[in-house]
Amino acid sequence: MCGIVGYVGNKEKKEIILDGLQELEYRGYDSAGIATIKGDKLNNFKAIGKLKNLREKTKDFSSDGFGVSIGHTRWATHGKPTELNAHPHRGKYSYVVHNGIIENYQALKSELQNDGIEFLSQTDTETIVHLFEKHYAQKSDPFSAFELTIERLEGAYATLLISEVAPDTIFFAKNGSPMLIGFDGEEIYFASSDTPIIGKATEVCYLQDGEYGYAKDGEVILFDASGVKNIQKQPLATDKAMAQKDGYRFFMEKEIYEQSSVISDTMIGRIMDDSIVFDELDDSLFEGINAIKICACGTSYHAALTSSYLFERISKMRCDIEIASEFRYKEPLLDEKTLFITISQSGETADTLEALKMAKRAGLKSLSICNVDNSSIVRESDCAILTRAGIEKGVASTKAFATQTMVLWMLSLYIVDKHSIITDEAKAIEIEAMRRTPKALAITEKLHGKLHRLSKRYLHGHGFFFIGRDIFYPLALEGALKLKEISYLHAEGYPAGEMKHGPIALADSELFTIALMPKSMHYDKIKSNVEELSARDATILAISPEPFELADDFVQTLQSSHPMLEFFEMMVVTQILALEISVRLGNDVDMPRNLAKSVTVE
Repeated sequence: MCGIVGYVGNKEKKEIILDGLQELEYRGYDSAGIATIKGDKLNNFKAIGKLKNLREKTKDFSSDGFGVSIGHTRWATHGKPTELNAHPHRGKYSYVVHNGIIENYQALKSELQNDGIEFLSQTDTETIVHLFEKHYAQKSDPFSAFELTIERLEGAYATLLISEVAPDTIFFAKNGSPMLIGFDGEEIYFASSDTPIIGKATEVCYLQDGEYGYAKDGEVILFDASGVKNIQKQPLATDKAMAQKDGYRFFMEKEIYEQSSVISDTMIGRIMDDSIVFDELDDSLFEGINAIKICACGTSYHAALTSSYLFERISKMRCDIEIASEFRYKEPLLDEKTLFITISQSGETADTLEALKMAKRAGLKSLSICNVDNSSIVRESDCAILTRAGIEKGVASTKAFATQTMVLWMLSLYIVDKHSIITDEAKAIEIEAMRRTPKALAITEKLHGKLHRLSKRYLHGHGFFFIGRDIFYPLALEGALKLKEISYLHAEGYPAGEMKHGPIALADSELFTIALMPKSMHYDKIKSNVEELSARDATILAISPEPFELADDFVQTLQSSHPMLEFFEMMVVTQILALEISVRLGNDVDMPRNLAKSVTVE
């Protein structure tokens, strides 16, 4: 969830950029940088870690008087969080910042390297600035060079470029990643969202995909594929908190919708054509390992439980899952041939951290899966994989769960690569499904509208059962947890095949059953389980690609070719259902009672 800020004008540029980046901290980042041109001289500063490090580096630098400036907060995707990989990226006389994914960057990079151009970073972004300078050398016209550059880019991007060959100009382009332009007289601002420019600009233009242009002399010239366009301005909102929500009612709602894009961030640079790559892991990590033990709490425990099916099915590796608060006191038997994995959104979960310390004392290799770099669990582990979900403000976790599950799925295939366990055909099926996951997480207005209407029927009764089989059992647990966290209604997740071993005694018309019925896995089995509940007059909400005639309510899903695609699509349905029920009950969705975002006590 990288952030961009840009400015053209007479004010102190350093402070405008740094203050703007500060407003984007909620998106998450691990490095930051700025570049300015004052007169005709380029200045550039970068720092890893928090913005205070960048402020310290720039404390003796001033940039008053007319000039242009760009800034960026980076969440590592291609390449580790280092100063070299931080934006802005430089050529010989230009700097660029960029959000998104340049899908064809490897081909562009090879072409540029064959031309003798040396790359300093591991990022896809650096190709943009070198491509621009290559075209400028041929055309001697900055804007023509920029147009030719963006014509070559494939994928998603929001980018700003400044250059000594046009020291009074910012070039911009938007395709897939958000970017807007703010106006205050002759002062011009650029940003990834409203918050950096609230209180500075008075009007705003939200760029559409395929639009590009340049800002110069107090005006913006805007183009698309058909030529010059008129700029559509509108008043800028004044509430920063609302601006951070990007028009959503709650941070949790925004984070549910963000899952489709952040899952792409999780996968960037890790999913190759025929393999999984984790630059963070040493090849020796799995040497001598014949089993995996995963320790986690709450939502992270449900991600772990999901992965246990994947590790054993795909990797053929025994995988045991432990609730951290129980593991600490059970006097566990720990074997040095077991890889110990901990999962935590914050990296500060007390029980999980203590479980990790126990495993390390026993001599086990350790790996953490976490959303926060340099957190306690990450520092304590031998190695770590960051989920790249960005900051999650809603207490009830959504995108953290999705990205944790994706990392674990990728890790199960990474092990396969190391041990050549399954066929190339089977591996290709998994990789193709991973690539299609962002589409499975996309939410349509029709789906959300239906769940909003359905929610009014589920406000009363004596409880909910979420039921599923295989990987859909942990998803049932997670669906029930989301509902109870924010609605305060009683909900349980249960293996569908176990209902007849006791819980079915609760079945009546006031028991709501949320049935996860994937077509790609055990459909006939769970159908039979749901029929048993229906025969006892339970109220059934079926979530499935296949219409179910005994369901009182039915939400049709689209994915059916791979269980994990069905998993992620059904996950979104359960999240929105919990959200809409909670909203109808008048609850504070983002700050549910009695709960905290990071649990740092036993």
